[in-house]
Amino acid sequence: MGDTDDRSTSDRDFGRYLNARVLSVLGAVVSAVTLPVLVYQLTGSAGWTAAVTAAEALPYLVFGLLAGALADRLDRQRMMVALDLAVAAVLATVPLTWLAGALTAPHVVVVAFVTQTAFVFFDAANFGALPTLVGKERLTVAYAALYGRTTVVELVVPGLTGLLVAIVSPAALLAVNALTGVGSALLLRAITSSLANPRPMRGAGELVADVREGLRFLWGEPVIRTLTLVGATHSVASGAWVAVLVPFADEVLGIAPRGDVRLAALFSCWGVGAIIASRVLPRLTQRWGNARVALRALPLSLLGVVLVLVGEHWLLVCAAAVFWGVAGAVVVINGISYRQQVCPEELQSRVNTTGRMVAWGLGQPLGAALAGAVSVWAGDPRAGLAAGVVVLFSGVVMAWVSPVLREAAGRHG
Repeated sequence: MGDTDDRSTSDRDFGRYLNARVLSVLGAVVSAVTLPVLVYQLTGSAGWTAAVTAAEALPYLVFGLLAGALADRLDRQRMMVALDLAVAAVLATVPLTWLAGALTAPHVVVVAFVTQTAFVFFDAANFGALPTLVGKERLTVAYAALYGRTTVVELVVPGLTGLLVAIVSPAALLAVNALTGVGSALLLRAITSSLANPRPMRGAGELVADVREGLRFLWGEPVIRTLTLVGATHSVASGAWVAVLVPFADEVLGIAPRGDVRLAALFSCWGVGAIIASRVLPRLTQRWGNARVALRALPLSLLGVVLVLVGEHWLLVCAAAVFWGVAGAVVVINGISYRQQVCPEELQSRVNTTGRMVAWGLGQPLGAALAGAVSVWAGDPRAGLAAGVVVLFSGVVMAWVSPVLREAAGRHG
């Protein structure tokens, strides 16, 4: 009877956790759509639009190591609740300033940086919370459920947000983020199961030692190390696309940043691909293993972004973006799930945050900055995306010449 009650409590708490993550992702997706549109409406500049994308990704590079070490030491539940509420407060400044007629592009960039800094610490706690909550034996199923549900949000919400942007100011839509942050905080606070085994921190020296331990594990596990480095090149390409999407839609496809529902379709493409990827990936890894999946998905991801780059009609670009979304999401989920499966529980936050810091926190802002600079220099957003394609090509080559991945693929085969 006791085991049944414990399992019921665990399932109930996992449901709260899932709903909290859905709310958080909903708010994040709304931001991802509205912030670039908002800045482009304010400035008409591809450079400022790229600056927002870079500001959203840069905190992972700056704070990733510290966040992972702290999340393995502190109470993760309290940490996540506090950060949700902080993000809600900061985001609320955008619609309030807009109503006062004082909103500027630098303000939006600062808000993007601050909120994503909070997200870095939240994400670090989240990486360790899920394995602790469900146990490693249920981790794959739990992560698939989490990713499947959040990708539904990523499929539906960008399109709806794109439609709303045609009617309502993007600044006003950011009030939604404040509400989702509060809702997520309340759900997380209601969880009764432990999300952590906090350890006391007696000084900065212990924190530095924790960071080093996480780095040693990440660098010492050859498959994780290679997948992380290759994943960084993939993030450069995706960062370039996010940075130039709105200018690309406007200048290449003739899709205006306001009042054109086709923009909503473009924002939905990656979510469609992610939905498909979340369905097929478990079967792919079971059949081929993580290394072989990476080797096959990366060239397909490269093909997808090339098709986006050369597309001239918005329907063809959407189809190519969906294809890219499938291959890209397979690359991302494959790397994360393998890392979590092989990582000890006491290192989950440090190792996973460090891996994400390198793969996404380095790649995404680099891709955004590169695309923005090249787009401004060339006067064409396609040139910025092409720069990201070149970096992704180097990652595909790196993966295929890597003896680590080829040996791991051969062992599974």
